[in-house]
Amino acid sequence: MAVAPLVALHEAGFDIAAVVTNPDRRRGRGSHVAPSPVKQAALERSLTVVHDPSEALDFGAELGVVVAYGQVLKRELLEKLPMVNLHFSLLPRWRGAAPVQRAILAGDSRTGVCVMAVDVGLDTGAVFACEEIPIDEEVTAAELSDQLVAIGSEMLVTTLRSGLAEPQEQVGETTYAAKLSSEDLHIDWSSTAVEINRQVRVGGAWTTFRGGRFKIVKARAIDPVEPLVAGKSVPGELVDGCVITGEGALQLLTIQPAGKGPIDFNAWRNGAQLGTVERFGEQT
Repeated sequence: MAVAPLVALHEAGFDIAAVVTNPDRRRGRGSHVAPSPVKQAALERSLTVVHDPSEALDFGAELGVVVAYGQVLKRELLEKLPMVNLHFSLLPRWRGAAPVQRAILAGDSRTGVCVMAVDVGLDTGAVFACEEIPIDEEVTAAELSDQLVAIGSEMLVTTLRSGLAEPQEQVGETTYAAKLSSEDLHIDWSSTAVEINRQVRVGGAWTTFRGGRFKIVKARAIDPVEPLVAGKSVPGELVDGCVITGEGALQLLTIQPAGKGPIDFNAWRNGAQLGTVERFGEQT
């Protein structure tokens, strides 16, 4: 999420003294060590890259721009180098690590992106600029992130070009966006189809099937299928390509069985030798 803002600042002509990002590490499958996407983008533009935030002081920087850094910046550094942060929520709602995902899981109807001052608290700084957008009921976290990054990159350039005016203190109820755990994405089929589809839209939603982990990659919440209306099925039961939930049903579109890649649900069903009654979520 930090690559596009970096590129936008560079293309806008800002003097980027140095780029701070995490050290190279193993990425993806295999043992290949690779730079972060931010480092790769910086090197392609002949920008200096360091891995310790305090090193930014060695380059005469006047302002730091923080995007999805994920680490606490020390007070001593902030006292010497003022910083702004591009945060992907409508502060003070969803301070913290996973604002986009938490907004979807909570069923929020809107979100946004803010340029805020960095202080020693968790996303507690005053706000210079903010832009709001609606959350479509079918948008995925990845798609929503792309929208917010595009808006935020443009807003960051505009805000810095016009000069940082006096920021406004955050107003409203504070909520926190804790980093997602595996359990956050574990499907409880007694929940509503809408709630479960929010987990799917976030990415990584999983259940169990025949004793193995089974991911739901893409789905659609629909009205109850006929057997549920007749009271014949239970949550987790697969009926005509839909899984019964506590309210409504989830139509499966793309799934990922354990140890395999994503596959169209109908293609998987044709080769899965399904029985008359199959149920997700049961342990065997």
